[in-house]
Amino acid sequence: MGALITGCGAEPGEIPLSEIRPESPTATPQPTQSATPGVVGAANAEAHNGLIVSRAYTDTTRTTSAIVTVGPDGTGQRQITQPPERARDDRPDWSPDGSAIAFDRTDPRTGAARLWTVSATGDNAHQISQLCDTASAGADCANEDERAPAFSPDGKQLAFSRSWGALDQAHGNQVQYSDLYLMSPDGTNVQRLTFLTNDKPYSGAVGNPSWSPDGKQLTFEYRTSATGQPANGRAIYVVGVDGTGLRQLTPWELRAGDRAVWSPDGTQILFTTYPAGADNAPGGGIYTVHPDGTAIGALTPAPSTTFYGGAAYAPDGKSIVFTQAPAGSGPDLYSMRPDGTGVTKLTNSADKWLSRPAWGTAAVPAPTAQPSETPSASASAPASAAPSGGASAAASASAGPTPAQAQGQGQGQPKTDDNQQPGGENDDN
Repeated sequence: MGALITGCGAEPGEIPLSEIRPESPTATPQPTQSATPGVVGAANAEAHNGLIVSRAYTDTTRTTSAIVTVGPDGTGQRQITQPPERARDDRPDWSPDGSAIAFDRTDPRTGAARLWTVSATGDNAHQISQLCDTASAGADCANEDERAPAFSPDGKQLAFSRSWGALDQAHGNQVQYSDLYLMSPDGTNVQRLTFLTNDKPYSGAVGNPSWSPDGKQLTFEYRTSATGQPANGRAIYVVGVDGTGLRQLTPWELRAGDRAVWSPDGTQILFTTYPAGADNAPGGGIYTVHPDGTAIGALTPAPSTTFYGGAAYAPDGKSIVFTQAPAGSGPDLYSMRPDGTGVTKLTNSADKWLSRPAWGTAAVPAPTAQPSETPSASASAPASAAPSGGASAAASASAGPTPAQAQGQGQGQPKTDDNQQPGGENDDN
């Protein structure tokens, strides 16, 4: 495994960043078609707006979370994964053909995350082979943590963040190393893509990668530690799939984070900002930027008393799904046009704290009859008649018990950052 993970065993300063991945300019991509039809796992040339996948809490203390899907109109909510008690399934991403969902699962005993996949129908959930064998763990496997898998446009690779090494107990248990990796969906052909922390241990954590539509670049979040430069910062970076062209996309003062998502034509990158200070603070927003870092613009109003979470484009690029929590409320899923207009509430599941949505191409299942329910005027009404795209009572109930308040969290706003180690970063926007 050490041979597979290039640079995994390098000591700090042994392989200077400038010698491993020299920076080079990257041209702004032109509008492009998505993945090629006929390739296994690839998306169809004609985009189809299918199911939305999200994270949802399943218990009243918000210590257990599962992966759920909902229809494009917010109805038909369905729990896809069945995590053990206190485990946390999170950061889902669709395969290009809509047949599978990749996600990470945090072990409640160790706090470490591993990568999993599950079919769109909830079948065949299994863990992807982890990079390190914990039975023979050495220095390169200490506090091993893998998160935020993202399928490439052709379905042949997964990008993910990996953290490992000793913990800095004097500064919030910041992990020693954290960088971006690539591998095949079956866990083979592992490659290390970035070396941001190779000669700067404890400087920060890499997370939430996302692919450009042509498969040539990735965006990712970089969060600096209390000892990083600048301290406790966060920004979006871009890197080529070959490791070249590493550059910072958003300025530190914007505090951009979570998964920055490319528009289907490759001309815009969508991202969310989070204010400094205490976790759960409102006042951030949803923005777009060109891939060359120009034309940063806000899609949501500012200043705001609203909390905004992760956002994603629909496969056809004509809509955006995002997380929003008005002051004093839990988050729900909303949609809007790419210019920020036409905001519509999709779900009425604030007790489940839906977050980190991704919009895929999986077909929406036909509604099933509920034998135990007595037909009524409201039940027989078409879904479009529901208030502002809200989920039906049956759909809302199908997602499991209603979560309420996270342990150690105040009421009224979603929990944004766990900052628990290992794993460098356990952000929870």
